Formats: sequence, structure tokens, C-alpha cells
Amino acid sequence: MAQENKLVAEFQKSDIEIVRVSLTQYRNKDYFDIRLYYQEEGEWRPTKKGLCLSQGLFLEFKKAVRALEKALAK
Repeated sequence: MAQENKLVAEFQKSDIEIVRVSLTQYRNKDYFDIRLYYQEEGEWRPTKKGLCLSQGLFLEFKKAVRALEKALAK
């Protein structure tokens, strides 16, 4: 079954690693994915390190990120 990905954002973690945030669909279900990628032979490849959640959990995830932001500000 085909998997569709739409890149939303990415940022550099190190010289050989980036973090990508994407929207994906698998088996007619919508997800958001935050995943670590590494560079091999000039191409970015996904690792198993990451988080993939249903889009229905986005508001809960957003609350968690806001709580983290407040904790880091202290």
C-alpha cells in the first residue's frame, strides 16, 4: 500500500543528521511524523528514531510542547 508524505519542516541536528516533520497517510489514516534522518551517499534516509502519531492526537501533542516550552523557560 502506498504511503504519502508531505514535508512540513526540517532542521539540522548535526552535520550528518536532520529532523523532519511531515504529514503522512497510511492505509487511509492520517498521521504526523517527527523523525530523525541521516545522510548516506548524499541522500537523507529515515531512522527508526522518531514519533508517528495520528493527526487526532495533535492537540494533545501541542499541549505537551507548550508545557515543555514553559518548563524550559524556568
